[in-house]
Amino acid sequence: MTVDDTGSGTGAHPAPDGEPGRTAGSVTDPAPAHVDANGTTDATTGTGGNGGNGVNGRSDTGAHVDLNERTDLNDRTDPSDRTDTDGRRDGQSWLDAEVADSGEDPLALRLEQLILGAERRYTPFQAARSAGVSMELASRFWRAMGFADIGQAKALTEADVLALRRLAGLVEAGLLSEAMAVQVARSTGQTTARLAEWQIDSFLEGLTEPPEPGMTRTEVTYPLIELLLPELEEFIVYVWRRQLAAATGRVVQAGDDEEMVDRRLAVGFADLVGFTRLTRRMEEEELGELVEAFETTAADLVAAHGGRLIKTLGDEVLYSADDAGVAAEIALRLIETMAHDETMPELRVGIAFGTVTTRMGDVFGTTVNLASRLTSIAPRDAVLVDGAFAEELVRTADAPASEAAAAEAAAAAEKEGEKPPAYRFALQPMWQRPVRGLGVVEPWLLARRDGEL
Repeated sequence: MTVDDTGSGTGAHPAPDGEPGRTAGSVTDPAPAHVDANGTTDATTGTGGNGGNGVNGRSDTGAHVDLNERTDLNDRTDPSDRTDTDGRRDGQSWLDAEVADSGEDPLALRLEQLILGAERRYTPFQAARSAGVSMELASRFWRAMGFADIGQAKALTEADVLALRRLAGLVEAGLLSEAMAVQVARSTGQTTARLAEWQIDSFLEGLTEPPEPGMTRTEVTYPLIELLLPELEEFIVYVWRRQLAAATGRVVQAGDDEEMVDRRLAVGFADLVGFTRLTRRMEEEELGELVEAFETTAADLVAAHGGRLIKTLGDEVLYSADDAGVAAEIALRLIETMAHDETMPELRVGIAFGTVTTRMGDVFGTTVNLASRLTSIAPRDAVLVDGAFAEELVRTADAPASEAAAAEAAAAAEKEGEKPPAYRFALQPMWQRPVRGLGVVEPWLLARRDGEL
């Protein structure tokens, strides 16, 4: 497509592929042209002459040029538009060009194209324009998802454009505020980044070790991912839908709107004792195996007994539960399980009960801070709880206020010919002590009642 040097070109209509060029206004199109739907031009290819084009290469009077029909600073055509002698796009030529230009490993580029399902064809500027969003908002979304700035490298695909368009569409429709859309991008990026790292570091490594005879791991990786990709994708979507259904159910059951965000929960921290010393004595591989075993055990126990694992921090896990009895059961199960594993260090747990603010799958507030402080002062292989948690256990009849109260309740039940209360837990008050940032607290030592398992 040729634009005259006056920068006019009002009313230009590109000819469809395979038809003769047409002239409209002062724009001549002697060859078949493929025009981008957004009709934008790149800043690197503004026309000369009197310069009717704006700073982004867009004609002030509306001349539209396809982003992918032009050349970039190196005077190369978009690799996605290269064709072979039969008029078809030559994927290998595209790959060779990308490798030559970027210096990247050819297998890495092939894997990227396989996983993303699309070729590189846009710079960030082009992707933002194609999606109909500002460059500033596109950059915010991109960084929120956890990706580094890439300047104006041609590294984005149609999938990236579609993702931008979808997020922006949710904002335009009023379903999400712009700030909330950025939070959605951030939470999704953080969660999936860890998932992807785990899959590559553990799952994929395990399947490709050792390599098949005569093949390197590199050669095994591509066909392996090609086979696993659709199955893993389906499974991830299934688990996400299950988790979304469970989370939605909890929100719907909340008493009021405030309770959806600021809820009363039991929050527990479980911490491996002496982990810092272990890091100096153990080999890296052994340390990694220990952390993985701890996290796996904790995650299984939390899920099995109805809690929610908030996050793991190597030697520490954070979990929550709607019910104090559930949180107490999880804590004691963790202590008991770790105590029977000779390879595991001792464990200590701190639990607090109260109002908790939930954001992006995490929990915040004084209750969380108190649980963390209780963990730091808990005896080895023991559970410390705050006064509010102890009161909640008493209220729900999961624990007596004291052994004297338990004896009185048992005597009263026997006198009435009724079954005595079946308390699951015992609470022992500890000495009051100051806790950094929270003042003086009175912790309680949590244990099982005799005979309770």
